[in-house]
Amino acid sequence: MVTPLDQDLNLDREGLERLIEHLIKGGVHGIFILGTTGEAPNLPYSVRAELIERTCKLVGSRVPIIVGITDTSYQDALRMAATAHASGALAVVAAPPYYFQVGQADLLHYFKRMASDSPLPLFLYNAPLNTRLWIDVPTAIEAAAEPNIVGLKDSGLNMGYFHAVREGVRSRPDFSLLVGPDDLLAEAVLLGAHGGMAGGSNVNPRLFVDLYEAAVANNMNRVATLHQQAIQFDNAVYRATEDPHNPLRALKAALSIMGICGEAMTPPLRPISTRERETIAQYLRGVESTSAAYPSR
Repeated sequence: MVTPLDQDLNLDREGLERLIEHLIKGGVHGIFILGTTGEAPNLPYSVRAELIERTCKLVGSRVPIIVGITDTSYQDALRMAATAHASGALAVVAAPPYYFQVGQADLLHYFKRMASDSPLPLFLYNAPLNTRLWIDVPTAIEAAAEPNIVGLKDSGLNMGYFHAVREGVRSRPDFSLLVGPDDLLAEAVLLGAHGGMAGGSNVNPRLFVDLYEAAVANNMNRVATLHQQAIQFDNAVYRATEDPHNPLRALKAALSIMGICGEAMTPPLRPISTRERETIAQYLRGVESTSAAYPSR
């Protein structure tokens, strides 16, 4: 989930409520806050804490909530885990702490210690594009043996890595494997993933829920149709921006056009241009008219 912000970069409480209702109405099975799409590393701790508390209160028991606690400070990561626990979240998610390069033995020790100290179950987050550090396959497999490490979100864009981890954790069927990139959701689920955290769900949750459910049902005709729609979304929204390194800008622009929340972003991130915004608006108008004529269900 993106983090709705006002122009002063405080939490946009009304926008947050609209976004949560939009997601739940779209059928999502859970909500992941304070990940990459949530701008977590750029947010003050006060905003992170408020987001956790308000999201859990607004969602209630309707769907589970998972909270990102990735931080360069181990103590602050645990403080966020404690806030998530007190607020009623299901689990926490942590990527390798960025800045210092560490070996895999140190990284494994770090995650084992965090799993032991965290009041909530821990998902590992393989995000090498952001942290410049992979959770290597042997590290992920050994970490999966820890009782309080319950899953892995893989955003490494490497299906060979995903398959190697999947094979390595077969002895633990309760270990959840999730993928991050929208365009890998169908392929990953068809080949053994338990789900995904698709950023595009912020804008069109029903599309990605339907795609997931079609893959679970092994309905290949429907998977092919919906996967093509997901690719069209990626091309029209993510690639509408001149800066391909920052797809979050496009998500916030789309949500603004839809009247859900504004485009304010944490520096150095900036909203997109007027021309780029119009490209996204044109795509959304087309999707809206198509959805009215051909409901997904």
